[in-house]
Amino acid sequence: TGLRQGLGTVTEVERADSEPEVPSTRTIGVVLLIAGLIGEVAALVLSVEKYWLLTNPFYTPSCDIGSVISCGAIMDSDQSAAFGFPNPYLGLAGFGVVAATGAAILAGARLAAWYRISLLGGTLLAIVFVCWLMVQSLFVLKALCPYCMAVWAVTFTTAWYAFLHVASLMRHRLSETAGTWLDRLAGNHSAIITGALTLIAVLVAVTAWINIA
Repeated sequence: TGLRQGLGTVTEVERADSEPEVPSTRTIGVVLLIAGLIGEVAALVLSVEKYWLLTNPFYTPSCDIGSVISCGAIMDSDQSAAFGFPNPYLGLAGFGVVAATGAAILAGARLAAWYRISLLGGTLLAIVFVCWLMVQSLFVLKALCPYCMAVWAVTFTTAWYAFLHVASLMRHRLSETAGTWLDRLAGNHSAIITGALTLIAVLVAVTAWINIA
């Protein structure tokens, strides 16, 4: 009986060791804080560059490298102010919220369900907007902006970890099958977002080479 219990204990330990690690609340906080700060810096630089371009038509943005990497072509377009004001202003507000949320999580704050869901909803809307901007850059304006691409990357990253944060709240309400799939996704969170960002980067590079170069 003792041997059987011992084997059972070993099996349980091996099973626990073989299971992928689900991101902790601290990990989510760190990711949101870093992503928010990167997005905030990129949005700030774009806002300043846009201001100088508006005040001086002959100003050349710092990220104008060539015909392909051309922030000026994007900043001069109607798409750069989709809602009647420079798009980076949205980033200044949105990424500020993301960074503050990450800092709050690291400080031990327990976010209410409505806040987590609102954060996820906001990031999903941001992804829709980013996808539209990607299409405009690649197929209409035929130019790329490195700061914009940084914003694209952190937007997808923020949405993924905001989803994981909401999922952790809703986990007990899911069926066993759905919960198992969610655990697998969460357990491979870093690999999934790395693969997704790599795929997006490859698609952007190939599309840019075909349509822009």
